[in-house]
Amino acid sequence: MSIEEVKVPVLAESVADATLLEWYKNVGEAVAEGDQLVDIETDKVVLEVVAPKAGVLTEIIKENNSGVLSEELIARIDTAAAASAEPAAAAPAAEEAAPVAAASGDPKTSPAVRKMANEQGVSPADVPHSGDRVTKTDMLKAAATPAPAAAVNAAPMTGRTEERVPMTRLRKRAAERLLGAQQQHAILTTFNEVNMKPMMDLRAQYKEEFQKKHDVKLGFMSFFTKAAVAALQQFPIINASTEGDDIIYHGYYDIGIAVSSPRGLVVPILRDVDAMSFADVEKGIADYGKRARDAKLSIDDLTGGTFTITNGGIFGSMMSTPILNPPQSAILGMHNTVERAVVENGEIVIRPMMYLALSYDHRIIDGRDAVQFLVAIKKAVEDPARLLLEL
Repeated sequence: MSIEEVKVPVLAESVADATLLEWYKNVGEAVAEGDQLVDIETDKVVLEVVAPKAGVLTEIIKENNSGVLSEELIARIDTAAAASAEPAAAAPAAEEAAPVAAASGDPKTSPAVRKMANEQGVSPADVPHSGDRVTKTDMLKAAATPAPAAAVNAAPMTGRTEERVPMTRLRKRAAERLLGAQQQHAILTTFNEVNMKPMMDLRAQYKEEFQKKHDVKLGFMSFFTKAAVAALQQFPIINASTEGDDIIYHGYYDIGIAVSSPRGLVVPILRDVDAMSFADVEKGIADYGKRARDAKLSIDDLTGGTFTITNGGIFGSMMSTPILNPPQSAILGMHNTVERAVVENGEIVIRPMMYLALSYDHRIIDGRDAVQFLVAIKKAVEDPARLLLEL
């Protein structure tokens, strides 16, 4: 007998513990190297633990919903053992390829799947799946697929019904951090508005050529991200963080980009954005967005950051006051672009306008620096040539 131990991955220093969600293999079942064994949920992300070697799963030490620590032993695999039973005969390929709901009765689900179903407000039986089990992958695919028009317009539930659903670790931790940010920081928000027309015109002129050359779409986030870095270089205190009574100035620009996932809002980090091109930024954001939807983000992807950008405009938000992402000292909020009447050179004209919000820690950032920082972003957005000429 040759035993291979299966352990919890090394967790970041900021992650004290995790919760074991769902075993995909049973004791006595053969596993191949790289097979997914179990999901582990931390405060930041869901991690997949795979089989380090092929063999037979001989022991599960930690059951579903158990609390676990970094590098804790959770299972053992006998790499010398043969499978205890021959694999079931494969179904015809045509039947395997088509995800279908269970013919009768409710499909099998894990606690993780049931939790996701509650969060999404759906019944697991209604989620397309293969065989008699709904998996986390099925739930993620369903969450990423737009609902049919009939479902969107369906009548709301009637009656005085209630349902109690526990918070996920990610949402619970986010709530703790938001409350902590409000209690431990003197948060103040300043606003400005930007005329998006110059940026929209530039994007319209070059978007096809940009996509053809770089194989990624040219969006607005790369402009705002680069504009934010240029402004941070002018006002280093906005890029600083606090630790106790110390202010830490960062000589690098790691920008957190808030993206949505089926489990809630996450903020992966683009590293050294000052050295990135517009195409690098767009590719990085697109990659993070895809991995967030597929629950493939790692703890390292979400750790660190010196400044954060959040775009509520994609959901239709007109104006908001974003909350700090400690230990960072400031966060930029983007909003919906709406055509409005504005005055230019003494005349009323229609322009696509966006409100910007900068929330900051007033303990270390003066109002003057915050306002001038936001004005610097406004100038860069309204005259994109400044970004290329580094003005």
